[in-house]
Amino acid sequence: MLTRQSCAISGVTGIALTKLDVLDGFETVKICTGYRLRGQDLDYFPSHAADQAEVEPIYEEMAGWDGTTAGARSWADLPAQAIKYIQRVQELIETPVALVSTSPEREDTILVRDPFSD
Repeated sequence: MLTRQSCAISGVTGIALTKLDVLDGFETVKICTGYRLRGQDLDYFPSHAADQAEVEPIYEEMAGWDGTTAGARSWADLPAQAIKYIQRVQELIETPVALVSTSPEREDTILVRDPFSD
């Protein structure tokens, strides 16, 4: 949710999703979809510092993937669950993923869409 807020406020039109490979092998992957403050569910991160200290994240869990994304250089090289994860992130942050990196190596980058085209 914090990423969605940041993208909306800043006018971001595409993000780079990096380090996808560090999620390889997890049974489940969690995505923060909101916050709970004093029993109330919020779909934004509160602006007051005291409230920020009290919030607890609300997570959506997705199935992880057994295969590896490390070294993937095309969309077709990614496990199906990794693609579902990327698509869900896009939906939640309301901003397209323009680039995915799958290792520290520069070549292990998937350009999903041209970040400079409109």
